[in-house]
Amino acid sequence: MTPISLNSLLLAGFAVLTTGVIAGTYLGTSDRIAAAQRAAEEKALFEIVPPSRHDNVLLEDTIPVGPEDELLRLKRDKKVFVARQGGEAVAVIIPVNAPDGYSGNIELIVGVNRDGSIAGVRALQHRETPGLGDKVDIKKSDWVLDFEGHGLGTPPPEQWTVKKDGGVFDQFTGATITPRAVTYAVRRGLEFFSANRERLLVEQQLLDEAVRDPGQEIGQEIGQELVQDMTEQERG
Repeated sequence: MTPISLNSLLLAGFAVLTTGVIAGTYLGTSDRIAAAQRAAEEKALFEIVPPSRHDNVLLEDTIPVGPEDELLRLKRDKKVFVARQGGEAVAVIIPVNAPDGYSGNIELIVGVNRDGSIAGVRALQHRETPGLGDKVDIKKSDWVLDFEGHGLGTPPPEQWTVKKDGGVFDQFTGATITPRAVTYAVRRGLEFFSANRERLLVEQQLLDEAVRDPGQEIGQEIGQELVQDMTEQERG
């Protein structure tokens, strides 16, 4: 074997080894990031609807949503979490994306009580400016707590914005784009709840009946949607 051939083989082997190390590092890092994101989401879920408010397994009682749900502006498939007490839905936690943050997407979850009032809001992911827009994060400020107790009628829809735009919610000092985007996103979460209330709040007993017999009149449309949702979850 000539020196040139040997060098070529060594270089090729080194390239393969390097690629493998980089790929392994990437996969390991992405897994850790995904696990950290799941942990943060779970913590936020129970901050919005604490265990004292529900007796079901919140992380398993879900309804799939995705980019096709226009009000939510999601970039990928996600889940609505349903909190139940004695089989009755008492609240849902809806994923909503604010695509118009100052630095891009702000991924939120919006908890909505059965009566349509907000149970809580949390920002799960964002790239907003430290010291300014990052106040949407509960770890940085309590600004998101101002949404609690409000609904679509309190205030009226046209006032679901920041005070600078004639609304009722505070903006940040030196930053308006971020709180404006989040406020609009929270309102869209409430609008999604209002438009899908029957589907989101269906009782566990009716859910079980729909799975056993999707043709029965609960009405049929709800039963078929629920069966389809559960099938999609199993496939996922």
